[in-house]
Amino acid sequence: MKAPSRTDVSPALWTRDFILTTLSNLFLFTSFQMLIPTLPVYVEQSGGNEFSIGLVIGIFTVFALLARPFAGKALDTLGRRKVMAIGLLIFILSVAGYYWTTTVFLILSLRVIHGIGWGIATTSFGTVVSDIIPAQRRGEGMGYYGLSSTLAMALAPLFGIWLVEKTGFGMLFFVSTLLAVISFLLSQIIRYPDVSVFVPSPEPKHRNRLDEWLEVKALFPSFLAIMLGLTYGGIVTFITLFGKEAGITNVGWFFLTHALMVMIVRPVAGKLFDRRGHVWILLPGAFFTAVGLLFLSYSNNLLSLILASVFYGIGFGAIQPTLQAWTINRVAPNRRGAANGTFFSGFDLGIGAGAMLLGTIATATSYAVMYRISIVFMGLYLITYSLYLAKSAKKSA
Repeated sequence: MKAPSRTDVSPALWTRDFILTTLSNLFLFTSFQMLIPTLPVYVEQSGGNEFSIGLVIGIFTVFALLARPFAGKALDTLGRRKVMAIGLLIFILSVAGYYWTTTVFLILSLRVIHGIGWGIATTSFGTVVSDIIPAQRRGEGMGYYGLSSTLAMALAPLFGIWLVEKTGFGMLFFVSTLLAVISFLLSQIIRYPDVSVFVPSPEPKHRNRLDEWLEVKALFPSFLAIMLGLTYGGIVTFITLFGKEAGITNVGWFFLTHALMVMIVRPVAGKLFDRRGHVWILLPGAFFTAVGLLFLSYSNNLLSLILASVFYGIGFGAIQPTLQAWTINRVAPNRRGAANGTFFSGFDLGIGAGAMLLGTIATATSYAVMYRISIVFMGLYLITYSLYLAKSAKKSA
């Protein structure tokens, strides 16, 4: 029997640096996710009202979005290590600073800095891991890497609430800061690639200043990410209020089930992407996402809520890492920072716009109707993606 040649053997995925990057990302996301359900309560205790709470959430998203294009350019020019360290240090200082904030104004001011640190750090992680993962296993690698943020999403909010109830906000901010410090320490022993060895892509004939901050080749996957983000923004912002409207007491099961399905689907979708391409994941993923939203809009008990979460989790878990892997595959290595910045900015934009747009719809109708209307975004996703496939097939012919 003929022994497999060197080219037949798949390159290693679970390398030292891949594991370190994934663990560092896990600690960062755990630190972040602990604050999502607890900060609104802290704002309320500091004298804030519903508008203040919404502003605290919104201003963070805005400044994270604004920071990403700058982070992407810096990653491609200054190097991965410096930018990663800067982002994580800003994140650490802002989380620690919550301990000394006593007014809503101070919390809002700190949220600006926190958002900038988060935008830089997460864009850096996405770029570094795309450098480390072998190109032949990028879909699979992105799927496994994404499990770190999914695991944090499932467990950290519950841990944060438990800490506040048992020990208070002081311990919450201490633990969150400690986890971010561990993330920073792990990031310092990653062997970062030398950006200077990446072969620059040819300069476009009519280069404009926008090209310095955004990657044009990442725009189409980023548009699809915006469509997905619009639906996700409606879920993370209003699922608790929808539960009250529908008479479902414990909507936390939606997030636990969602996280579980994402953890199961990501590795499978990643391997399928590497072997068959994006079309095998992005089309079925959109179908599952739309069905999940439809089931959610008609949920009136815990069982139907969990069923909706299963469908939405499968769709979300398949689409999000596939779009990111596809984005990286479309660009030159020396443009990965800009590509990741463009992609994450699109997803953030979708979440923020979804929260505002769908909130307006819910005010005029109901949360159930809002979720039905949000299916339109997945319809736009399917239409534009189908047109892209038709155009690509025509070019190939």
